[in-house]
Amino acid sequence: MLNKKIKKLLIGTNNKGKLKEIRSLLPKYIKTYSTSDFKLKSPIENGESFKENSLIKSRYFSKKTNLTCIADDSGLEIDILNKRPGIYSARWAGRESNFNKAIKKVYKELKKKDKDWKKKKIKARFICALSISFLNKKISCVIGKVEGYIAHEPKGKNGFGYDPIFIPLKGKQTFGEMKSNLKYKIDHRSMAYRKIRRFL
Repeated sequence: MLNKKIKKLLIGTNNKGKLKEIRSLLPKYIKTYSTSDFKLKSPIENGESFKENSLIKSRYFSKKTNLTCIADDSGLEIDILNKRPGIYSARWAGRESNFNKAIKKVYKELKKKDKDWKKKKIKARFICALSISFLNKKISCVIGKVEGYIAHEPKGKNGFGYDPIFIPLKGKQTFGEMKSNLKYKIDHRSMAYRKIRRFL
């Protein structure tokens, strides 16, 4: 399995933003499939870490389709909030995946913690666990991180999720303001992908 190049790969996510981003990172010779091609719902993510949840997804989708699967679990950690939302990042957006609601919750929690938070640099990071599985076999599972801080207000319509409120270190724009090709070079998903690409 590992000695042969992977020619077909399922991208194990129902998040269109993640699907687009992962697809853009993969070599062009790989034929990719999405979960919507098979009308698959996502499994219950009951792991206690990004890695555990990523593996739950890649194994589940691989077993459902008999294809090798790459899946990610990612989220935003904010130090002052004890690294929340963390693995619950998507859940803060609710069943409708409404990230405007999730972003409002982040600001509400920051204000509860420190009413003067806007006068400070609030340290945060995006984390991505990326795994490749074939049926029950884990081929690889890696972590990518990008450090930064929280913007005082959402900016930009690019990207998805919490991108409009995250400014990478040494950056001036949020991920939501950056052009996709620039963001893809430095974000947590591309960091993880660099570690995992030798398995492709």
